[in-house]
Amino acid sequence: MDTNGLLEGTDGRLRCWWAGTDPLYLAYHDTEWGVPVRDDRKLFEKVCLEGFQAGLSWLTILKKRENFRRAFREFDFEKVAKFGRGEVERLVLDAGIVRHRGKIESTVNNARRAIELAGEQGSLADYFWSFQPDAGSRPGKLTHAVLSGMTTSPESIALSRDLKKRGWTFVGPTTMYAFMQATGIVNDHVHGCERQGLGARA
Repeated sequence: MDTNGLLEGTDGRLRCWWAGTDPLYLAYHDTEWGVPVRDDRKLFEKVCLEGFQAGLSWLTILKKRENFRRAFREFDFEKVAKFGRGEVERLVLDAGIVRHRGKIESTVNNARRAIELAGEQGSLADYFWSFQPDAGSRPGKLTHAVLSGMTTSPESIALSRDLKKRGWTFVGPTTMYAFMQATGIVNDHVHGCERQGLGARA
């Protein structure tokens, strides 16, 4: 890793240091992370999986993502909102996902809150993207050192606070910043990474 936080892969491509060498993680970095997401179902999936990730590695979540999608009806929040006690108990026993009762119950709760939010704001995308920071407030050069000190932002704190007021759970400021990074609401690929020029800052 160089001083910017770049890691050269065996394919000769320069990437953010955290992508490492695992093929699944490399594919996630190269095709998903930081790409702007405006589809409500995909945004809901990202919020939920970031909540499940708390205390775990993101690679653990990636390895289980297809199981999560199966378990939570492809994260269709209209369907997840109808889950009752029986579905929760079934998921607690599902070894294919993270069997954390609180996080499972949170996903069902947040699906119900997502329906309310989409009805009020027009879409989840309109709501979440309203927290996109002004380009001028962003660091001029993103490096490993800069990003290591940016686990939250004023916008992620504001988003977390507003979601909590609306009854959402597992949406702390750090989790919301990771969500904003993953969905391209902020573009945090380090300086020199081949994926930095995604246009997500526009």
